[in-house]
Amino acid sequence: MAKPVLTISSKNYGAWALRGWLMCRLAGLDFSEKIIPPDDPAMKAEMLLLSSSMLVPSLQHGSVKVWDTLAIGEYLNEIKPKSGLLPADIQARAHCRAICGEMHSGFASMRGALPMNIKARFRGFKIWSRAQADIDRIVAIWRECLKTYGGPFLFGKQPGMADAMYAPVVTRFLSYDVPLDSVCAAYCKRVMDLPAMQEWVAAAKDEPEEIDELDAEF
Repeated sequence: MAKPVLTISSKNYGAWALRGWLMCRLAGLDFSEKIIPPDDPAMKAEMLLLSSSMLVPSLQHGSVKVWDTLAIGEYLNEIKPKSGLLPADIQARAHCRAICGEMHSGFASMRGALPMNIKARFRGFKIWSRAQADIDRIVAIWRECLKTYGGPFLFGKQPGMADAMYAPVVTRFLSYDVPLDSVCAAYCKRVMDLPAMQEWVAAAKDEPEEIDELDAEF
């Protein structure tokens, strides 16, 4: 079988690309990357939340092509069941799927107000009330998971699908100087310290492309 290929977008701006890529890394999948330039019209529309569908990232694995980040995660869990992307316990697994689904379909205000931009740092960024409500809900999810499953990651000792789904939020909180309590700040540091995340961030910082619409200006 040919080496799997993951098609992704910008590493600086591509939140969904990061989720899919990180899931592949955490699953231990040996894959190659195909990167679509962020100035591609379809790619730009997707990152600006103007697209009716999310076709990137997509994973080509032999004759199987799967897109949509949740679907990629579920597929990886099936072909790499020992990787621990999803918890082994059925109750914890249901909880994991619920918060991943919430990330997948929700938090539109935060995404719109705080677009992913790894290179950027906005000190003292003013967060409007609807975005703050999304942030408050995310923080509550993190606290509950860390307390219930004992950390250091959302569902226990190793990072999994849920951590990949929330990893772009971690980068947003850092970029936009979002105040966090010590528990959530420590969780963000653990995510950013993952070797895969450090690899992604280094590549994002090397990207020459910029998309003006995704650079917040205040």
